Amino acid sequence: MTSRRALKAAEAVREVVSMAILAELNDPRIRDVTVTHVEVSGDLRYAKVHVSIMGDETRQNLSLRGLRSAAGYLQAKVAERIDTRYTPRIQFLLDQGVKKSIEVARILHEVLPPPPEEPSEEGPSDDAAAEPGPCGAESFSDEAGDASSPPVSGEPPAPETEGHPPS
Repeated sequence: MTSRRALKAAEAVREVVSMAILAELNDPRIRDVTVTHVEVSGDLRYAKVHVSIMGDETRQNLSLRGLRSAAGYLQAKVAERIDTRYTPRIQFLLDQGVKKSIEVARILHEVLPPPPEEPSEEGPSDDAAAEPGPCGAESFSDEAGDASSPPVSGEPPAPETEGHPPS
């Protein structure tokens, strides 16, 4: 089980590294990078920084190489932020979680039947919302927008008028 101190250090490393990648690194190879999570060893000497990189595989490898070359700079930024005997040595790993979840969603979309269609507008009309309920009281639906305000006495219960069908 990871200690509370290691979890706090991991969160601090994640904050510092993600902000430095976003605002301070000027390497053109490093683009569209998101720090997903950080694992810190129990003795706080090593930190595995998991990153998600948008783009194809060559683009991901290029950004990962840029991050690995900037690891010393990012480690110095971490040393400024957290006060420990040893500054964690940063190792970048490509997080495939987003890519795998997109692939799973695609496979499920192929395998599962399509969801049932929503009822068309020609289905039940709004007249059913104005008909008396089982106790003789009017029932109001949320779709009609009457659910929040009860009818004022003396008003007709439905928009119908004599001899004219509802519109």
